[in-house]
Amino acid sequence: MIENMYECYTLNNGVKIPCIGYGTYKATEGAGEKTISHAIKVGYRYFDTASFYGTEGDIAKAVKESNIPREEFFYATKVWKEEMGYEQTKEAFEKSLKNLQTNYLDLYLIHWPIPSFGYKGWKQLTVDTWRAMEELYKEGKIRAIGFSNFLPHHIENILDNCTIRPMVNQLEFHPGYTQEAAVNYCKENNIQVQAWSPIGRARMLNDPLLVELAEKYNVSSAQICLRFALQKQIIPLPKTTSIERMKENKNIFSFSISKEDMYRLDTMPQVGWSGEHPDRERIYF
Repeated sequence: MIENMYECYTLNNGVKIPCIGYGTYKATEGAGEKTISHAIKVGYRYFDTASFYGTEGDIAKAVKESNIPREEFFYATKVWKEEMGYEQTKEAFEKSLKNLQTNYLDLYLIHWPIPSFGYKGWKQLTVDTWRAMEELYKEGKIRAIGFSNFLPHHIENILDNCTIRPMVNQLEFHPGYTQEAAVNYCKENNIQVQAWSPIGRARMLNDPLLVELAEKYNVSSAQICLRFALQKQIIPLPKTTSIERMKENKNIFSFSISKEDMYRLDTMPQVGWSGEHPDRERIYF
């Protein structure tokens, strides 16, 4: 059993990846690199970003100011919908390297499998994007490659056309939205699952079951969500601007959720879904 935030999973290519990361989507608004600096001081070394997030530069500045060697950090970023395609992906990669002030990435992901709702040529587009990532991987510029928000039929398209098998799939995952089919498919194909939005939406934290379990284990509802992911061998990527919550989110190793309670979390009705789905138009609540 994993006992602290510095322990790692091993990807299918042998690369070690930390068991918990820090998500930076909308996490630095109004604070810039200051928020990332706080996360570094709290102990986070795995930072998840994307060209779309606009936080790559904040990470670079905060890491430089920390005086901690780049090699001690794990950088993951993503190629956005509008950057997909063979040449475009290579251009996007170089921009991300420049923004992050590094000469390699630890993990590079395709952000979404379909660039826009109803796009008919997505299969070829993702294959072309993947081919560019494979070449960058073979050149040693990326240590691991994968994707985000890919469901089994999207992944099959890659597996049928790849020379380098994907190592990671980042999904929306939390109690109330466990994406069982996609998660099980990834596990069957030795693809490490990560959880974006591992705590779900704010309204979810007051869910009666989460409140009950938080009281039972003497932790917060957020910690229950993160521990749930951890016990599923899924890497949670929580985000927050609060130093206290940063500390709370990393302190999920001193308790474990019982088998019975895991089943109860597994079978919750859907709650906290973001409204995002790769094959559908975005739903706003």
